[in-house]
Amino acid sequence: MNPFIRNIAIIAHVDHGKTTLVDAMLNQSGTFRSNETHVERVMDSNELERERGITILAKNTAITYHGTRINIVDTPGHSDFGGEVERALKLVDGVLLLVDASEGPLPQTRYVLRKALEAKLPPVVVINKIDRSDARPQEVLNEVYDLFIDLDATEDQLEFPVLYSISKLGIAKETLDGASENLQPLFETILRAIPPPSGDENAALQLLVANLDYSEYHGRLALGRIFSGTLRRGDEVAIAKLDGSVQVTCITKLYGFEGLDRIDLESAAAGDIVAIAGVEGITIGETVTSAESPAPLPHIPIDEPTISMVFTVNTSPFSGRDGTYVTSRHLRERLDKELLTNVSIRVEEMESPDSFKVMGRGELQLAILVEMMRRAGYELAVGKPEIITHTVNGRLQEPSEQLIIDVPQEFVGVLMQEIGMRKGINHKIVSHGAGRAQSGRVRLEFSIPSRGLIGLRGEILKATRGTAVMNTLFDGYIDWQGDLPSRLTGSLIADRAGRTTAYALWNLQERGELFLPPGVEVYEGMVIGQNARWDDMDVNVVKEKKQTNMRASVADEAIRLIPFRPLTLEESIEFIAEDELVEVTPKSIRLRKKILEYNKRPKKHKHPMPE
Repeated sequence: MNPFIRNIAIIAHVDHGKTTLVDAMLNQSGTFRSNETHVERVMDSNELERERGITILAKNTAITYHGTRINIVDTPGHSDFGGEVERALKLVDGVLLLVDASEGPLPQTRYVLRKALEAKLPPVVVINKIDRSDARPQEVLNEVYDLFIDLDATEDQLEFPVLYSISKLGIAKETLDGASENLQPLFETILRAIPPPSGDENAALQLLVANLDYSEYHGRLALGRIFSGTLRRGDEVAIAKLDGSVQVTCITKLYGFEGLDRIDLESAAAGDIVAIAGVEGITIGETVTSAESPAPLPHIPIDEPTISMVFTVNTSPFSGRDGTYVTSRHLRERLDKELLTNVSIRVEEMESPDSFKVMGRGELQLAILVEMMRRAGYELAVGKPEIITHTVNGRLQEPSEQLIIDVPQEFVGVLMQEIGMRKGINHKIVSHGAGRAQSGRVRLEFSIPSRGLIGLRGEILKATRGTAVMNTLFDGYIDWQGDLPSRLTGSLIADRAGRTTAYALWNLQERGELFLPPGVEVYEGMVIGQNARWDDMDVNVVKEKKQTNMRASVADEAIRLIPFRPLTLEESIEFIAEDELVEVTPKSIRLRKKILEYNKRPKKHKHPMPE
């Protein structure tokens, strides 16, 4: 046991301030020099993380406080990235639970906390953003206790220390009216409440690989925690593979962490979180152990994926215009690379060599993968998300989700109707915020089949005029719930190639909602809008006004177009029907029919209108 090390993970819901708190801890521990400039939210190193304000990849850093090294793991707050969460918790001996002083514990808080309590990790609770005008720290603390009890926390886990903080200002207090101007109370609480790592430095080496990185000079790097033994640079070690085989290799580089930097180490012992080089072919979940007496650790359990999407080569008339990587070989290589570092993703080959079935935790996780691919220069097309079913004792089962919606009171009725159509069952209604700035808001809790969530977010935001806050959490498997209503509107489809004109769009805007402005190049079979009716409509969006040499008897009407609705990648994936694809390129996101030619496409209006 090393008394001068603490390993903690910070867990919280999206946007509750954990990455900002890590910024303040790095600043106040002296990690940055006084004259050193750095960006805000330094732990969000991924470009997408900065744009969206969410943590996608689990990352770690280290600070030194009064001679004790505190290794901090910043975990994702979204259950779609649960594979990252499970690996991160394997590295630590305690957790810092951060909760917003107004919003209280939300579904993703519940998800990560459940994983931490199952791992018997002692918690420290921090009520953050106590300076908000609508803060209710005492009520939120009571909700945290209720959550712990609901998750079957032990008596020891319920005796957690509580701190109150303002991450933005770098302040933590032991009481609400306490005097504090820095994070010293937080550092002291971590040293007191989180136990030092256990493990015998003289026992056989056991290092569990929890993450992977890549160095231009040293190749693949394996990141993990040493559970027992001592590791030195140049040691010959054994890699206990997932299939049970053992591979002997030599450690060429050994790194520790200090702030945001990797530092060279000669040796590391039990309790240390390190990165090693010279381990080609190693994957997450494998154990680096003694070559003389191998002692592999148990594999990290990962929840199974619940949703799948088909990734296929872009076959539209515009394919190859924007992207650098456009072939099925490029697509396969990129997905194989993703499998090396993302343990919650699965990829299956399909009958067509140009298509791959990609399975993950949720729409957001797969949409993030597609977005990262398009930014790296890939072109591809993706199909409508489908849920993954299981057969248990001869009965078909499907994934279910816990759905929590925070919404103004006047929209409760329309939400109940919309979610009821999707087989959602309401379990709880809580009116919160009486007398506060959020007065009149209601929190609704539902259980709903995962299928019912596809396309739901857009419908809810439309029905509540953008005021609803929606969160989901995987809640196990239930019996198949039968058919659910699909999208009740059809698509407006371009019937020829060309450029959209204001004149053509002006004549079409009363037919439905348009996704494109004038002057955009289109092709036959491309979806340009949403039809107000339930069936598809092929339209001419490139039509120009005929010129005449006759003087008009009345002046031309001014063309005034209703603003078009550009769809984001997530909105596009939610919108498409079974016979449609989202075409994704580095510069564009387009919607299209799988079969582009009008005369080869099955006609929807031949079937009766859905009820």
